[in-house]
Amino acid sequence: MSQLLTPRRAAAALVTAALLVPLTACGNGDSKKDEGAGKSAGSAPTELTVLAASSLTDVFKKAGAVYEKEHQGTTVHFSFAGSQELAAQVKQGAPADALVTADTKTMDGLQADAGTPTVIAKNRLVIATGEGNPKKISGLKDLADSKLKVVLAASEVPVGRYGKQVLDAQKIKVKPVSQEPNVRAVLSKVELGEADAGLVYRTDAATATEKVDAVDIPDAQNAVASYPAATLKTSKNAAAAAAFVKWLSTPEAQKILQGAGFQKP
Repeated sequence: MSQLLTPRRAAAALVTAALLVPLTACGNGDSKKDEGAGKSAGSAPTELTVLAASSLTDVFKKAGAVYEKEHQGTTVHFSFAGSQELAAQVKQGAPADALVTADTKTMDGLQADAGTPTVIAKNRLVIATGEGNPKKISGLKDLADSKLKVVLAASEVPVGRYGKQVLDAQKIKVKPVSQEPNVRAVLSKVELGEADAGLVYRTDAATATEKVDAVDIPDAQNAVASYPAATLKTSKNAAAAAAFVKWLSTPEAQKILQGAGFQKP
């Protein structure tokens, strides 16, 4: 009887084996798909380094946090300094992915190093004074008073160049007690009481309202600062850098910038 059953068992084994082959193949395919999905989900994080003008310090820290929250896996590191210093870093090959300056002139000098720039914001100057404006400064003409300690940014710095532009246009001669490397250094001098007044961006004065007052300069006497942003050609994260620069022009980023006092581009 066992001899009669053997062929049946052999036939059953063949049928079972035939059924298992496609099932095994399907199992291997799903495994590869899962493996691929795992690689995508666990891809290496992206770190961006953005060189930005000093006047963007506070607002970019806020914007960067929002960007990182929306773009999981991307971390944005900022390096803040005067635009002329940032330009020097770029020309020296500093490892970075994007650049935002406080003027178009500096960016235009980096055409060989940066992509096509996009203006993301604008700004204007104010006169920063000590809290309560103890010297009763009312306008640009008061800065010519030799009794005042006035501090300006150096002429090679965008804010220093803008300051010279507005003073020259009004034929006002000012002898500064010091010329600083960036706008935050000018603001700091006034905050610490080392200067009676200084020309800074409106947005910088707004970050120190407890220590300084801001005297507005009429638009007709003022200068408009433009902030261009561009990717850097040496970036190792070109796509991610381009995405961040593009994001700076989105309604969400613009809301953050304008909330800090920057004007529409």
